[in-house]
Amino acid sequence: MSDRHFAHWPRLLPRHLTVPATHLYRNLEVSALRYPDKAALVFYDSVLGYARLQEETERLAGHLQQVCGVRKGDRVLLYLQNSPQFVIAYYAILRADAVVVPVNPMNLTEELRHYVDDAGARAIVAPQDLFAQVLPLLREGRARAAADPGAPGLRHAVVAAYSDHLTAPTDLPVPAFVAAPRQPVAEPGAVAWSEALAAGLRPAPLRAGPDDLAVMPYTSGTTGHPKGCMHTHRSVMYNTVAGTQWLGTPQDAVSLVVLPLFHVTGMQNGMNGALYAGATIVLLPRWDRDAAAQLIGRYRVSNTQMIVTMVVDLLSHPRLADCDLSSIRRLSGGGAAMPEAVATQLKALCGLDYLEGYGMSETMAPTHINPPERPMKQCLGIPIFDVDARVVDPATLQELPPGEVGEIIVHGPQVMQGYWGQPEATAAAFVQIDGKRFLRTGDLARTDEHGYFYMVDRLKRMINASGFKVWPAEVEALMYAHPAIQEVCVIAAKDARRGETVKAVVVLREAFRDRVTGQEIIDWAHAHMAAYKSPRLVQFADRLPKSGTGKVQWRELQEREKKSAAAGP
Repeated sequence: MSDRHFAHWPRLLPRHLTVPATHLYRNLEVSALRYPDKAALVFYDSVLGYARLQEETERLAGHLQQVCGVRKGDRVLLYLQNSPQFVIAYYAILRADAVVVPVNPMNLTEELRHYVDDAGARAIVAPQDLFAQVLPLLREGRARAAADPGAPGLRHAVVAAYSDHLTAPTDLPVPAFVAAPRQPVAEPGAVAWSEALAAGLRPAPLRAGPDDLAVMPYTSGTTGHPKGCMHTHRSVMYNTVAGTQWLGTPQDAVSLVVLPLFHVTGMQNGMNGALYAGATIVLLPRWDRDAAAQLIGRYRVSNTQMIVTMVVDLLSHPRLADCDLSSIRRLSGGGAAMPEAVATQLKALCGLDYLEGYGMSETMAPTHINPPERPMKQCLGIPIFDVDARVVDPATLQELPPGEVGEIIVHGPQVMQGYWGQPEATAAAFVQIDGKRFLRTGDLARTDEHGYFYMVDRLKRMINASGFKVWPAEVEALMYAHPAIQEVCVIAAKDARRGETVKAVVVLREAFRDRVTGQEIIDWAHAHMAAYKSPRLVQFADRLPKSGTGKVQWRELQEREKKSAAAGP
């Protein structure tokens, strides 16, 4: 491991970090004891204090244990947008000594089915606007349970109305799905969130420890279905504390949280770190530049995370000169490199450097962040506390000198235990070097002479659409359900707004040729999978290029697409 990066280490920080060896729930408990009346969450001008946040968390945990039968180590799906209910449910699941399985609320029924089946989940917390996606799975699970009490499948759902937490008047633009009044819940096995809390049930004392599973975000990769990344209270705690220390998050920080909390970046830096510090979180369920600008000025937001497309949108606001962004001291992000021109505009208009970092679901967010005093542009940063990160030759695993491109491997306290129920995939993801267990990231990078890391390309197949990771193999597996598709290969196409977008090269079955249009395939995909991963472009082909063993040569199609884009219209 090179130590070149220590020359640029944040001036006041130690190189080693000692974190609490406690259950993650204790962070909320301690902050509620310290700051009971302080604003923990702000949601469209409605404020939830720390003491009330903990009280609602305890009540939901009691319902999960006493009504849903959730036991220590059980996996519970969390299928919500950014909201007070997401935060409450996350910590309630932990308080019940269960494992949080965060699910992108853009996922539809068939995608949810995989999480239910793979994680063995019997309970889910879902919003009323998406309960229709959950309903078939709940009915199937309860029907199976009636015949065999030990059968897998969903048994219970807590159905939340976001409007329950709109307790104050607001002039902010509230989306219709947030403002929608609470609907009655009559389905067997399902209960309204408000009813679950009103019962006032209490959970049993905490039993889990730092080495028990706490959170299991799913990631995909080269195989068709997402895999659960097993994180303990200890590994989640590490990056919860590391982020607040590295970025200097005091208890009086005010964070605008618009990155999705179901994803590890928003989860750790937007939610867990802020609650550990006792800071205030201003929540937006989805990006809205008008609401973001108003909230920054109104609540004197001191820090926020945005992906590049959000920054570009904010800076192009026609009334940017009237927006008061002066309170922001830190703007950070990741997922895609910030273009030089945008970074220059941000610095000129707001005096801010865009602080980039690098992490994965497998590492529960960052392993690298730029030093705040010396950030580099379009750079992943340097390894943070206790992380041994190297750029190695993917074939020999020998560490490479500065400037040479190789695969990033990481060893650190925040690295996952492995993939849930997938010992072979886990074994393939790790290598032993110098007596340490390193995660192979599949990302190609180089270091410079100062020890900073720069992304170059991906070893793994992945499309980065507006910061959302799209795994082509997963999209292909879903698309094969279309009766007209004989073969399909999913690749990345350049997109002016999203950076990359999803393109499907499709071979139609003989009976459907000249009878199905590309738009029909696009519309079908949009109805059967999350919008961010459904193809925006479809190209028909007579055949797909294949290797001698019959494997589709996706790289060849990807290279053709790159050449076509470079040639222009």
